[in-house]
Amino acid sequence: MKKVLFLIVLCLLFLGVRMAVATEHPTEAVSTAHEEVTHNVSAHPEEAGHVEKGEHEEHEEIGEFLPLWSCIPFAGILLSIALFPLFAPRFWHHHYGKVAAFWALVLAIPFLMAYKGAALHAILHIYITDYIPFIILLWALFTVAGGIYLRGTLIGTPLTNTAMIAIGTGLASWMGTTGAAMLMIRPFLRANKNRKYRTFMVCFFIFLVANIGGALTPLGDPPLFLGFLHGVPFFWTFKILPHMLFVVGCLLVIYFLLDLYYYKKEGVQPYTGEKEPLKLEGWYNFFFLGGIVGAVLMSGLVDWGTVKIFGIPRSVQDLVRDGILILMGILSLSVTPARVREGNEFSWAPIEEVAYLFAGIFMTMIPCLAILMAGEKGAAAPLIRAVKEPAHFFWITGTLSSFLDNAPTYLTFFSTALGKFYPGLSEAVAVKKLIAEHPVFLEAISAGAVFFGANTYIGNAPNFMVRSIAEETGTPMPSFLGYMFKYSCVFLIPMFVLVTLIFYH
Repeated sequence: MKKVLFLIVLCLLFLGVRMAVATEHPTEAVSTAHEEVTHNVSAHPEEAGHVEKGEHEEHEEIGEFLPLWSCIPFAGILLSIALFPLFAPRFWHHHYGKVAAFWALVLAIPFLMAYKGAALHAILHIYITDYIPFIILLWALFTVAGGIYLRGTLIGTPLTNTAMIAIGTGLASWMGTTGAAMLMIRPFLRANKNRKYRTFMVCFFIFLVANIGGALTPLGDPPLFLGFLHGVPFFWTFKILPHMLFVVGCLLVIYFLLDLYYYKKEGVQPYTGEKEPLKLEGWYNFFFLGGIVGAVLMSGLVDWGTVKIFGIPRSVQDLVRDGILILMGILSLSVTPARVREGNEFSWAPIEEVAYLFAGIFMTMIPCLAILMAGEKGAAAPLIRAVKEPAHFFWITGTLSSFLDNAPTYLTFFSTALGKFYPGLSEAVAVKKLIAEHPVFLEAISAGAVFFGANTYIGNAPNFMVRSIAEETGTPMPSFLGYMFKYSCVFLIPMFVLVTLIFYH
């Protein structure tokens, strides 16, 4: 095992040195482009709009020169998440953070050697503007939802379970998939703690509550919120209500039939003990949840300017939002009695695992996203050029969103659609014309980015957390590949094929 790891490290270091040597000239091009962008922004701030535009241009420049094999570390961390729990579970349990750090360094060291200041800028950018706000939001929702405890006798019958998943699915578009998942998963698991077959229950919970349920509003899922920031009306996403109702309806029926089958197979007897009335403790945490949702919405509605953190522009309203989220979490911890969290079997382990693993994932994603954002100028040009029909947009946006951050993936193909139909027009005008004249393309991009997030544990933020909470409370969960091949490929892919045939054919 040690020899194999040693050979892998040698090969990766060789690739890193090769990247550094092969891209010496492109490095100068990136640096020159960055200097030009910086000069233009400082000389003509009124024409630059937001400084983020320069950031985006530099990101695209790097993507123009990166080879596809620069995505090897990202593939490596995904394979580690998929295979270590299967073949070395004890090692993984104790060292997953070190594995994530290893792959992050495998990318960071040669990347910095090759692109120097531009690479440092890209790394700081993804952590300051994406990773840190991502973890703050997850931590706040995890903390606040963990303070809401439904006490009493709740029996996990097929009908009750289906109703709970349906309620969580309905909540997801209004409080976010992460908020709805964190709110509902613990009562759902407690209701079924005496059931033998629980794995499929949690997988369907991830499908519906943690992903597909967030398709109706920009509050539901990050890519839709990004669309809202780029001019898509708040309620426009109700256009994909028929798509969502079709998928949700089919999956709920399948879930109910599966649950009914296993319920009878287990020979579960009707509950005859004394029933404790249902009582909601920690209900005041709903006010903190409301504060979180309100802060997220506020950050998209106001513009209070920008400040720089280590040279990376951040919107003031985003910093205020992050501060409010931290405050909501601290208030929840302060006012919620310990017995409430103990009743929820609350611990920090799930959020710690997500924080460590996604720190590595975000680092190794940098080349993948940069190549994608470079469009037809990058190594993914053949893929970008092949995307022409609504069905193409649905599947390519969805497939990449299953493994990459679905927000920039959405933005990439959103921009591709705008450029396809309205080259040369300003974004504001192009978005309005796309919605009026070719709405099916935006529907396909939106549905793909949200629906396909359920395909893998890393497809959407709450997926991994739900899995970790379930395992912590004694529910066996499939591996990364097991989840894909036993559940998402079996139940979701056929649904997406039907969506294609019905709505995008």
